[in-house]
Amino acid sequence: MKKYLSILVLILLASCKSKAVLLEGNASNTVSADKIITSYDNNKIDFSTLYIKANAKYEDDKQSQNVQAEIKIKKNERILVSIRILGFTVAKALITPDSVKYYEKIGNKFFEGDYATLSQWLGTDLDFQKVQNMFLGKTLDDLHKGKYAVSILEKLYKLQSNPDAKIDKSFFFESDNFLVKKQEINQPLLDRTLQIAYPEYKKYDAMILPISLAIDARQKESKTNINIEYKNVSFNEDLSFPYNVPEGYERISIDKI
Repeated sequence: MKKYLSILVLILLASCKSKAVLLEGNASNTVSADKIITSYDNNKIDFSTLYIKANAKYEDDKQSQNVQAEIKIKKNERILVSIRILGFTVAKALITPDSVKYYEKIGNKFFEGDYATLSQWLGTDLDFQKVQNMFLGKTLDDLHKGKYAVSILEKLYKLQSNPDAKIDKSFFFESDNFLVKKQEINQPLLDRTLQIAYPEYKKYDAMILPISLAIDARQKESKTNINIEYKNVSFNEDLSFPYNVPEGYERISIDKI
């Protein structure tokens, strides 16, 4: 159960038919945090709906699984993720600003809850906007609401929030378009880390999207890795978002996942 929920929540991917990789720059000159944030804001999100197909590999301490994912996004309203193995749907998730719903056919289980319970399980605060941003290669946090120290690390600009004993957040950008290359959330007291990396991007008429995504989530002695290869993407089509839990499924709470 935890395997498919991890895939559904963490892999809301974006994808492309060909790997026409967008060229990126190496950071060399020191700039201000305001300059980085303003330049990052210039990468607009211009779509009403987004349809994505992708391949993904899930791996944790006990197992490894290759799956296909179909993702439908209606901007700022809903996200539907379908996970398939050998062409058969094995799990679905419907995510809205108010709720997270999920079911899986293996085990006949379903979950319905809010972001508070999901955030508790994943070890970091989540809401709809953060989940949507993760799929689009955007920062989880609104950068205008924080204060950041600027440095250059591994030829990337690094914005680091004022760290404290509970949480430390960092965001990394390349220097040509100020695209997000990596974001990290560390919770030292809980021994939790979440890293989301975007190795490559492609420019479309509507916007720039990542074409690959790598997630590394660690909690104490356990770890989960998800690597995604994007296959195709289309914008502004009429999409349906069908979601119905089959009869006879057992509702579960987050602590049983």
